[in-house]
Amino acid sequence: MSMEEMKEIEENVTEEELRNSRITPWFKQITIRGIIASIIIGIIYSVIVMKLNLTTGLVPNLNVSAALIAFVFIRTWTKLLHKAGFVTKPFTPQENTIIQTCSVACYSISVGGGFGSYLLGLNRKTYEQAGIGTPGNGPGTVKEPGFAWMTAFLFVSSFVGLLALVPLRKIMIIDYKLTYPSGTATAVLINGFHTPKGDQLARKQVHGFIKFFSMSFLWAFFQWFYTGVEKCGFVQFPTFGLKAWQNSFYFDFSATYIGAGMICSHIVNLSLLLGAVVSWGIMWPLIGDRKGDWFLATLPQSSMKSLNGYKVFISISLILGDGLYNFLKIIFITANNIRAAAKNNKLKLPSEEQNKVADDLGRNEVFMRETIPVWVAFLGYIIFSIISIIVIPLMFPELKWYFVVVAYILAPSLSFCNAYGAGLTDMNMAYNYGKVALFVLAAVAGQNNGVVAGLVGCGLIKSIVSISSDLMHDFKTGHLTLTSPRSMLVSQAIGTAIGCVVAPLTFLLFYKAFDVGNPDGEYKAPYAIVYRNMAILGVEGFSALPGHCLQLCYGFFAFAILANLVRDKSPKHIGKWIPLPMAMAVPFLVGAYFAIDMCVGSLVVFIWHKVNSRKANLMIPAVASGLICGDGLWILPSSLLALAKIRPPMCMNFLATK
Repeated sequence: MSMEEMKEIEENVTEEELRNSRITPWFKQITIRGIIASIIIGIIYSVIVMKLNLTTGLVPNLNVSAALIAFVFIRTWTKLLHKAGFVTKPFTPQENTIIQTCSVACYSISVGGGFGSYLLGLNRKTYEQAGIGTPGNGPGTVKEPGFAWMTAFLFVSSFVGLLALVPLRKIMIIDYKLTYPSGTATAVLINGFHTPKGDQLARKQVHGFIKFFSMSFLWAFFQWFYTGVEKCGFVQFPTFGLKAWQNSFYFDFSATYIGAGMICSHIVNLSLLLGAVVSWGIMWPLIGDRKGDWFLATLPQSSMKSLNGYKVFISISLILGDGLYNFLKIIFITANNIRAAAKNNKLKLPSEEQNKVADDLGRNEVFMRETIPVWVAFLGYIIFSIISIIVIPLMFPELKWYFVVVAYILAPSLSFCNAYGAGLTDMNMAYNYGKVALFVLAAVAGQNNGVVAGLVGCGLIKSIVSISSDLMHDFKTGHLTLTSPRSMLVSQAIGTAIGCVVAPLTFLLFYKAFDVGNPDGEYKAPYAIVYRNMAILGVEGFSALPGHCLQLCYGFFAFAILANLVRDKSPKHIGKWIPLPMAMAVPFLVGAYFAIDMCVGSLVVFIWHKVNSRKANLMIPAVASGLICGDGLWILPSSLLALAKIRPPMCMNFLATK
């Protein structure tokens, strides 16, 4: 939704309408129907983001989509009860916010729980891909996925982040007036739903969502019949010919990726396509021709000393270059703004409208009326930290207890930096903090313990820093919708607890039903091998690289920094076309097919805006959500059919003519 559309909806949300909803006590904002809706939405989105995690590793921001689904769910619920003769409670913006917060907290565990990266990097398949016998990559660094240990790890590592920044919520939201763009956009959408005009707009969005949800689900169901064996069906359609198909250039008819492409910005999708062309269109064929010269021809394809090593390590160099630049950039922006606040007692904000909303005294009064005692946050943080310091070294002896102590001492300051930067730029840099921890711990722990200590320590830091930042986004949404901070914190805790159970179950459903981690399969889990090799690099240095790979890595690392620098220093009309190195890195490992799908999503958005821009602004979030949810929901029955050994009856394949 554009800023113009957001402003138009916000103008219809009068101060009187918002003040009328202030009388609801915080404990009444959390309802049984809301928790049920949150669980259902959280489960559906956990499946969707788990698929994205295990196929491409690229997950778009779905907060606005979750708010829309929450509205659809409760409105449908209340209408059915009204037709049956029952009287229901009014559906308020506060309840809508609570459901959105709880469901997002639930599926966020699937996004950031490491199921496609640092936790999966511990399994045997990833260990074998990284090279058996490689220094630091010993058999003692393997831990197969299991529901018990994954759930326990998530519980002890996730709840600390909820309390790290609670005492600073007034400073971040009211004093510093940080905008948190995603939180603000979600709040504007929710407030707009609950006005007379917003209700009309929401009704159109609901109809669009249901229509494309049904189409997407039925299309996924239809495709299933033609996927009897591996590499069959519409998902392997050689759109541009068999030669292009062999190099992963084809359109795979995935509604999920088209919908994700409609949500992601054009520059993300074009960067993905550019990365695909550079890697699979140019580099891998050329490096493949150097077999026997740059690397041994007898090496298996999965070896890190063969072509696969170039794919992994060059993508790592792009990720690290982009991450380092943005990490330093956010630290610089944070320091500058804090210094400006101390000097001038005010912050520079990107828009007057944001100032108007943030400065509203009525919202500030509601936000501060039901305080969360500071002693509760401190005591909770200390208790959860002590539990983690005891439990995590028992689960992973390689990560010594004193490493965990240092992590929890540093976590609040790291969380503050990340949450402050996210409030200004909407960029959550938690993965970059995690990568720093990964390299440091892998190097300090040594060859025998480095890989496991690095991967687990990365997850620990990343989890705390990310969850605390997400909570600030939710506090911003609650501030603008007049939702009590107490109910927000409780709903976040409920969603996190549900997610700590749902996420491992969802992952294991994929893990048991599909060939997760197969570099030639659908569920490649590309970041698992990336994170494991980062840990190995931290332990043994550059000796893990194949021939001439180091020089290529230097080049792409420099390119990532240069591209970011040019984008930030160029005029806006030029900078917006500079590719994003982080997005370019994804197809280096995964292939080009999903980038083509996502560019189709961008093309749909572009054409729609040319035909009817106003309608496009209104309907694109609903249509994209419908495409993603319909296709994602089919994963549940298809997984159950796979577990039951029920295979599709046909295989549609394509062969070259003789």
